[in-house]
Amino acid sequence: MQFGVFSVSDITRDPVSGETPSEAERIDAIVRIAEKTEEVGLDVFAIGEHHNPPFFSSAPTTLLAHIAAKTQRLIVSTATTLITTNDPVRIAEEYAMLQHLAKGRMDLMLGRGNTAPVYPWFGQDIRQSLPLALENYNLLHRLWREDVVDWEGKFRTPLQGFTSTPRPLDDVPPFVWHGSIRTPEIAEQAAYYGDGFFANNIFWPKEHYMRLIKFYRQRYAHYGHGTEKQAIVGLGGQAYIAKRSQDALNEFRPYFNEAPVYGHGPKMEDFMEMTPLSVGSPQEVIDKTLTFREHFGDYQRQMFLMDHAGLPLKTVLNQLDLLGEEVVPVLRKEIESRQDPQTAKPPTHAGRVRDKYGDQPARQPRPNANRGDNVTGGSPYQDTK
Repeated sequence: MQFGVFSVSDITRDPVSGETPSEAERIDAIVRIAEKTEEVGLDVFAIGEHHNPPFFSSAPTTLLAHIAAKTQRLIVSTATTLITTNDPVRIAEEYAMLQHLAKGRMDLMLGRGNTAPVYPWFGQDIRQSLPLALENYNLLHRLWREDVVDWEGKFRTPLQGFTSTPRPLDDVPPFVWHGSIRTPEIAEQAAYYGDGFFANNIFWPKEHYMRLIKFYRQRYAHYGHGTEKQAIVGLGGQAYIAKRSQDALNEFRPYFNEAPVYGHGPKMEDFMEMTPLSVGSPQEVIDKTLTFREHFGDYQRQMFLMDHAGLPLKTVLNQLDLLGEEVVPVLRKEIESRQDPQTAKPPTHAGRVRDKYGDQPARQPRPNANRGDNVTGGSPYQDTK
């Protein structure tokens, strides 16, 4: 099981101090949070993609490349890469470059996003979000697996003899998770390609995600990628931890009440009862997280949202200490002892290289620089005098 931390990159007023951090402060803080994620023994750090205030993460590959350079073993990922409003050619190029810079310590999660105004900003129509997601990923999938691509679709100009560069490290494409909170078509897409399915598992009752994950597992097996138990599933959730349960409730309550995604609705205790939100002692967070396996089956990645709703950096770092020292080690031990032996291992670049090549050396692609300019067939360096 991989454990990690994800951020939606919100810049939110601290309801206790009344202070709102600047963009620069939040960007510096998120790098420190990622470094701390590795320091306390967790496996993954992920950041969302947003193009509107009050969020700062509009360029996740740049941020994740910086974090990868400052860490040694941490897998860097995205909490959403917008497959709908990003050109799949640019996704192929940027994330392959990140894969090289991170020496394989990366993957990404594709999603449609939940901010309607983003679509026209990038020349798209939100009413086409699902067809966009399906078509764009079909192209992205091919760009990482075929050295030369001829392609034509509905939403972008055709490609003729196109090679995406750089080619994936070791000729093994980055692992892809498909993130969804409600759409069975996205679960179907993940299953069709044999990719991972990530259920954010923050807002909705468990029954909703139980249906969605069960559907993904069934379709994964239907397409011949393995058994239902071997499907690759990830879950999200938010936690706030204190040594004493009552302290956790008292400390987190003002942040919950004003949180952009939670606040001004059900009271915190009701929300905790209805959703995976865990606020309490380390043992209470452990106990609740272990119920996820009971509901959804064995899964490969558990991500925690820790910096949302204006929590100050010092508090977040203290939370990570508790998560890494008192929660995750127990979860690792308990889950390992209960896990079905058929359960697939968490995806890593090294593991996927072994699966492809065994004991043989990995192929390092070298695209032919003299292949021509794809229009005239001539060399781009040809003397035209």
